[in-house]
Amino acid sequence: MPFHLSIPTTPAPDHRLPPKLEGLSRLAYNMYWSWHPEVRQLFARIDRRVWLNFRSPVAVLRAQRDWTSLLNDPDFMVQYETVLRDFDHYMANGREHWFARVHGDDLEGPVAYFCAEYGLQESLPIYSGGLGVLAGDHCKTASDMALPFVAVGLFYRRGYFRQNIDADGHQEHGYFNLQPERLPLLRAVDPTGEPATVSVELPGRTVYAAVWVAQVGRVPLLLLDTDVPENDEADRPITHILYVRGREMRLHQELILGVGGVRALRKLGVDPAVWHLNEGHSAFMLAEQARELVLQGRGLDEALEQVRKRAVFTIHTPVPAGNERFDAGLVRELTAPEAEASGMDIDRILAMGLGADGDASQFDMTAFALRNTSHANGVSQLHGQVANETWTPIIDHPIIGITNGVHPPTWVGHAMRKVLEDLGGDLDHQETEREKDRFWERMNLVPDKALWEAHLQQKARLREYATIRLRRQLARHGESPHVLGELDDILDPQVLTISFARRMATYKRAALLFSDVERITRLITDPDRPIQVVFAGKAHPADRPGQGVIQTIFEHSRSEALRGRVFILEDYDMRVGRHLVQGVDVWLNNPRRPLEASGTSGQKAAMNAVINLSILDGWWDEGYHHDNGWAIGGRDPNPDEGAQDWADAQDLYRLLEEEIVPMWYDRDAEGRPQRWLDRMRKAAGSSLWDFSTTRMLEEYVEDMYLPAAAGR
Repeated sequence: MPFHLSIPTTPAPDHRLPPKLEGLSRLAYNMYWSWHPEVRQLFARIDRRVWLNFRSPVAVLRAQRDWTSLLNDPDFMVQYETVLRDFDHYMANGREHWFARVHGDDLEGPVAYFCAEYGLQESLPIYSGGLGVLAGDHCKTASDMALPFVAVGLFYRRGYFRQNIDADGHQEHGYFNLQPERLPLLRAVDPTGEPATVSVELPGRTVYAAVWVAQVGRVPLLLLDTDVPENDEADRPITHILYVRGREMRLHQELILGVGGVRALRKLGVDPAVWHLNEGHSAFMLAEQARELVLQGRGLDEALEQVRKRAVFTIHTPVPAGNERFDAGLVRELTAPEAEASGMDIDRILAMGLGADGDASQFDMTAFALRNTSHANGVSQLHGQVANETWTPIIDHPIIGITNGVHPPTWVGHAMRKVLEDLGGDLDHQETEREKDRFWERMNLVPDKALWEAHLQQKARLREYATIRLRRQLARHGESPHVLGELDDILDPQVLTISFARRMATYKRAALLFSDVERITRLITDPDRPIQVVFAGKAHPADRPGQGVIQTIFEHSRSEALRGRVFILEDYDMRVGRHLVQGVDVWLNNPRRPLEASGTSGQKAAMNAVINLSILDGWWDEGYHHDNGWAIGGRDPNPDEGAQDWADAQDLYRLLEEEIVPMWYDRDAEGRPQRWLDRMRKAAGSSLWDFSTTRMLEEYVEDMYLPAAAGR
């Protein structure tokens, strides 16, 4: 089996590169650059202004320039040749990596991974949060480990919404206008040499979708796009907006993803060994595969069983609203053309979407996926337990726990990465590091001075970045020059800094810190031991209560008592997230247990030696040890939510008052917090392997992919 799958594409645009620099095009159109800082530094060196504006190598190549000065710069040419050589070596030498070494030819085809969103880098904003970022990290790690893998999603030309917060704290919504020619995307080419297009029959018409390829190292990501001339004007926007509010439009999207995604793979000659549904949005891909077999003469039961054997399913949320459901009548209407043409029994299909509550008026995508896959998992050990309890009426096989991880090369900051490299660590080859030299087990050898200085460097980068963002934000509100000038003094690295940054759903309780305003104000504004807090996060445009939480936090941030110590950064994205997980001291997470399925942002923070302060939920329920962070409350939730909220707030205040603040401000003769540094080492050491996507993907391969491929 080849170590990676090659999808033919149209040629990259002619950027009028001189022959000696033609390799820049290969680098720009492979998102390898999104987790290799040396490639980003190369493109920033070519044109820093364009790089800072667009954060994309393609934008740098599109800018008109005279290349003579770079060709005559020996330092640049050496840098370019080194980066290109490393990239070519990476792409050509997959057989030295984990999957090829350990499992060789165990898969007869690639894993086909379907997800509604992908977070690869902020310049390709086709993600909303944790699910998409996890999918992006999954693809990057599959590439690093040389796992045969192809991903399928949608190209949202207007992306997820841009967030502005107005002067009254209201969330405002705007959208991108993404242009493929400005992005690292190329059209897939079918065997006839034509740009690939697929079609899906819907009532009264055919909808077409172009197939784009975002190459992620060795992994091709296929993105379907209905904004093509072949479609009626009413159908072109189907794939425009991620998590569009309208339910009928959302169902159209999921039909294009599931049905169109299978057809895209078929058209490109890809025969997957395993099909992986990452959440239920793509569940119609199971029906489409069954339809293919029925057309070949199989009975529906036999077809569904054959599909089931090779399909695996990951659930990402225990929150009922997070499990996709549609009106069953609408599902019947939209799927009837394809079902009737193939002779499939639509009533049988609808019955397989009956949810655990038995409501026949609803088609539950999660229930349908569970019934038609052979293996299923939750995204932490606790979530696996909760999912089994939730879906007992549906499942005939256990839902296991495979705890999410994150991709360290993407999320560990430059300064902290240097500390790990000085320790002998190699974040780019963690699977081989685990076999020969587990550097994360030797964090106690990192000198205090090196660890503390690296942390302060990352705090300084956060301060610089947040100051620019906040000044732009408050200037738009009409704040005075005096107020804008005050921002020069914010986020002092010598002040304990806490962050809460995630989707602003109400169960995450973002405003829990303000349960007792008088008490938290005393803590934050203590003249000798102050605290500063940075919030960030979006609420879905349809989530009015979540938007109300944002307004509450904003009002506290602009109050006379807390202004200058509490901040909320608007338009939370991967770039904001990187600065926060790398540059704060404490990562706060306080959802209602057990509603946080995983919570990967805390893992990113821990890998940067940022200490978690969290409810024992999701990954932290298994990741917490008494010396690597703090746990808020216990493991037995109170059914009275108000009482539970108050109890958790009191424990949060107690931890801050009695443990966290005193430990942070307890300094040795060199001005360093010795006990705090010890805990930072434990935070990083306990997360760098256990909560990496490398560990996660090994478990997916051995517990899900290989058994499914073998029909076990």
